[in-house]
Amino acid sequence: MSRKEWKEWLPLANDAESIHTLNVSLKNAALLALIGIILLTVLVVASFISTVLGVMRDLIPAMALLTSLVHVFVSLSVLVFFYVFYRAQS
Repeated sequence: MSRKEWKEWLPLANDAESIHTLNVSLKNAALLALIGIILLTVLVVASFISTVLGVMRDLIPAMALLTSLVHVFVSLSVLVFFYVFYRAQS
């Protein structure tokens, strides 16, 4: 297929007038990532609390507490990273 046939068959955002592409700035992308990681951190902390309560009641093995603690630590670390990154964009 020639280049012209490809353009007719598959319109790209640069060539087609009817296709709209939204420009997302780095600050907006950082904000969206920050909002997403905040929601994820809330879920991970809730799971950690549930695991702690389960370990206290001897329903969940103690090793699950270590795994859950690592997940909380990583989630909070990524949250701090995205917060600092978002603040650096302004």
